[in-house]
Amino acid sequence: MMAAERRDHLLSLLAREGKIVAKDVAAGLGISEDSVRRDLRDLAAEGLCQRVYGGALPVSPAVVDYTARQAVTPDGKRKVAATAAALVRSGSAVILDGGTTALAVAHALPLDLACTVITHSPTIVVALLEHPQVEVFLLGGRVFKHSAVACGAAAVEAAQNVSADLCLLGVTGVHPEAGLTTGDAEEAAMKRALAARAADTYILASSEKIGTASRFRVLPWEEISGLITDAAPHHAVVEQLTERGVEVLPAG
Repeated sequence: MMAAERRDHLLSLLAREGKIVAKDVAAGLGISEDSVRRDLRDLAAEGLCQRVYGGALPVSPAVVDYTARQAVTPDGKRKVAATAAALVRSGSAVILDGGTTALAVAHALPLDLACTVITHSPTIVVALLEHPQVEVFLLGGRVFKHSAVACGAAAVEAAQNVSADLCLLGVTGVHPEAGLTTGDAEEAAMKRALAARAADTYILASSEKIGTASRFRVLPWEEISGLITDAAPHHAVVEQLTERGVEVLPAG
């Protein structure tokens, strides 16, 4: 099999199975694992897969920059946001992550809601200026422009001095094996710091993120309260997560 044919085979397998196991592919094609790993390195360099130990997983489309992400599945994000906003109770304190889905949550909060929102996202702050009864706390630090949020040591330290009833956290990848992931190490650390300061943490994940993975792990499944997604209940990944005890809140 020529290199181009192997490439097409790997991409087809990734789309069909949701993962690639290098040793199984090598055995099936009668080639060496080194050849498969080289092919996967090439695909990963083109942004077509996320390499993991032993193979590869589908890459998340949510790793593009903030402006580009605003055009990715806006309807799905609005559905997720509406379900997440309904979890915010009057008088409560909520940690709201940055990103386009979290921004949709801010817009979905009722204008007459009285609560406290803690965020490291300037865009969230601006969106909440029109909510007269929402008290907003902005956590500062180095601005990670890709996601329009504060990250780094100063932001993590600031997060350690707050507490909340609820944390609504965005990720770029949701996969049963890879877990909850994002594309930047410092952003992943910030997300962990935020989640650690809330009684309950729910993950915001529109359907394009389900079954995909990014490079850096955010949290293990055991440390979240649930997943909010507009992916269909019979989606293979959603079913796997439900079977392992993850609470999945359907959106829309």
